[in-house]
Amino acid sequence: MAQLGSEQNPLRVAIVGSGPSGFYAAEALIKSDIDIKVDMLERLPSPYGLVRSGVAPDHPKLKQAILLYDKIAQSPEFNLIANITVGKDISVDELRDSHHAIIFTCGAESDRRLGIPGEDLAGSYTATEFVAWYNGHPDYRDRQFDLSNEVAVIIGQGNVAADVARILSKTVDELKHTDIAEHALDVLAESKIKDIYVIGRRGPAQAKFTPKELREFGELEHCDAVVDSTELELNKASHIELEEKSNIGSKKIYDLFQKYSSRAISGPASSRKARRCHFQFLRSPVELLGDSKLERVRIEHNQLSGDPFKQSARGSGKFYELETGILFRSIGYRGIPMQGVPFHDGWGVFPNDDGRITENDEIVPQFYTAGWIKRGPSGIIGTNRACSVATVNSLLADLDTLDSGDQKAGAETLYSLLDSRNVRYINYQEWKSIDATEVERGQAKGKPREKITYVKEMLELLN
Repeated sequence: MAQLGSEQNPLRVAIVGSGPSGFYAAEALIKSDIDIKVDMLERLPSPYGLVRSGVAPDHPKLKQAILLYDKIAQSPEFNLIANITVGKDISVDELRDSHHAIIFTCGAESDRRLGIPGEDLAGSYTATEFVAWYNGHPDYRDRQFDLSNEVAVIIGQGNVAADVARILSKTVDELKHTDIAEHALDVLAESKIKDIYVIGRRGPAQAKFTPKELREFGELEHCDAVVDSTELELNKASHIELEEKSNIGSKKIYDLFQKYSSRAISGPASSRKARRCHFQFLRSPVELLGDSKLERVRIEHNQLSGDPFKQSARGSGKFYELETGILFRSIGYRGIPMQGVPFHDGWGVFPNDDGRITENDEIVPQFYTAGWIKRGPSGIIGTNRACSVATVNSLLADLDTLDSGDQKAGAETLYSLLDSRNVRYINYQEWKSIDATEVERGQAKGKPREKITYVKEMLELLN
């Protein structure tokens, strides 16, 4: 039989997930000096993962990565099989039989919990579901968010928390020319929210926003960024952190907090902006209270202890309650298990060694991983490129061990199985047809696109 990776016997790799790490893995494989066939499997009819459903609609530049992914998808070595669920429509074992290797790039799909009483009260949400809802993700299309209360609370001080706060802070006029989903725009238009509290368990020196994200709060048309100057007082360890040259981002963030704290927002109500976004520190929710729905959050003031860059927040025993009807937690993400793939429940990732999936410290043949499900939820979109390249390098180094002597049929095997199960799969050209319709619908409204938010409608469009 011809050598694996030759024209007669190309290396067939299945990539599970079509987000950034999946496309960067495909790119690295296609750029290798061996013959490759890449089949990318996606649960939704639409590719691009969080670039489509996670990036805020008012940050269009971050979505320009899609232009690169589209270029990768046009490669003759690339094939998209969308609208199929691995573990349901196709098993992991069937992928193993049809391909020489599988790279799992399915991201971190669930949120970490607060672990406090009342967390599941109506009105308590994850930031992820709100972001997916306003971005038109089909899984979250029919979620309902009650914005009739004047106070919203966001737990967490990272960029996703900033996105949620900014969308709640903006007016419809500031959002209507973005690709925000129409159903979300209609609900936001009726919002009664006036005060948004963005609460962090540690201090202002440890906030995880990026300076660019935080700076935008000083440019909102109808919302003031509010910081109490007394909350900017730092302990010695925090001062040391901000003086560290490699920590310049945190210093910029702290300077922005200082800038916001010095702004005068007193005076007659008519001269103030309609909304306020309050950034508060050294606080943790300890209980969500209400009869049948969220009415109040019980919050404890914290104190920092520990060495610089290793400080932890501990409760001080001082509490207060904040009235609110809606709360979003944004304290990190974790992956979810997939049948047939080893999973580390404590870390929320697929355990791996340089991208090679392991079980009980033993490498599992043919199984690889990249992106957040490999390393945990860290970094920005571009961070996934180096991560995926490293995994592909591990895979290519294993070429001899991947050669079982059997010639794999790749997508042809999958198509046969899917057809026998009456599963309607979508290829990349069909996705481009859906994409063109979204753009056309958006142009009529002065938007980049109007997303189709139901899978059924996408399929009907193709049929």
